[in-house]
Amino acid sequence: MKQETGRNSDAGPKKWTKRALRVVLPLLLGGFVLYWVYRDFDFEQALRVLRGGIDWRWMSLSLFFGVLSHVLRGWRWRLALEPLGTPLPRHSHCVDSIFVSYAASLVLPRVGEVSRCGLLSRYDGVSFSKSLGTVVTERIVDTLCTLLIAGIAFVTQMPVFFTFFSQTGTKIPSLGHLLSSPWFYVSLFSVAGVVVLLCYLLRALSFFERVRGVAQNVWEGVMSLRRVRNVPLFLACTVGMWLCYYLHFYLTFFCFSFTSGLSALAGLVMFVGGTFAVVVPTPNGAGPWHFAVITMMMLYGVSDTDSSVFALIVHAVQTLLVIVLGLYGWLHLAVSSGGGERR
Repeated sequence: MKQETGRNSDAGPKKWTKRALRVVLPLLLGGFVLYWVYRDFDFEQALRVLRGGIDWRWMSLSLFFGVLSHVLRGWRWRLALEPLGTPLPRHSHCVDSIFVSYAASLVLPRVGEVSRCGLLSRYDGVSFSKSLGTVVTERIVDTLCTLLIAGIAFVTQMPVFFTFFSQTGTKIPSLGHLLSSPWFYVSLFSVAGVVVLLCYLLRALSFFERVRGVAQNVWEGVMSLRRVRNVPLFLACTVGMWLCYYLHFYLTFFCFSFTSGLSALAGLVMFVGGTFAVVVPTPNGAGPWHFAVITMMMLYGVSDTDSSVFALIVHAVQTLLVIVLGLYGWLHLAVSSGGGERR
């Protein structure tokens, strides 16, 4: 009995230590990359731009498309949930869950995918494991969309990508140049973060497989895409959602005088770079996203200072939007459900 008690008492601190590391490590990774990118930056310049160098009309339009992208993702998710035979959630609850999931991922990267399934299970009685399967399906579809968009951007702007790879240490002619490139180390730490995230996800998946019946329910959710009743609407939501993601980013170019002349193709290249950068497990891609956007923007003739100002302000505003929407979604879920839960 004493040994068992001792074992339980040790399990508590270890469990909390693991949870703390899952929060702290992404913050440290993002903080390291941000420090490296902005270590010589004049923050007074960013404040001067904030005071009078931003066209907030364009920023408001950008934020509108940011909200619309989440709404379309919520609607698309509900279409994937329809064939599962579980209680069908309200459209608003699906959207609210998406809002909350993005905000939750600011605290712990990628936890939002699980949290939105938990919210629908709590408020609408949707099977958690089945809805988790639909999230896996969604991510497969989104990965294919990302690769398609990246292929288009690469073909149309190939010289820019080759220059970017060369400057970031992906294409280096000598080992000495590789080891002396500061951008290589930023890329290396980012890749290491992705590897750690994948290891965590594999461990989580092995846990689910040990739970009786859960793996089967997850698989049923994954295969739900085959039975989507309104495929054209599902595809329309997917195309509209990705178009909104792009406009959410590209329209911010018109907020600043030094980026307003950049083309839509330049925006597509930076959008692709930023999309891949947010795979790195940091809060809202902080650090790697700045690094990718600044580096690519400089290839189009924007100065280092102006590129850094753009990335700093745009990321901050978009992150603030995620927080506001997360709070709204959480409150609206509670109010619209009358404070109750489905059992």
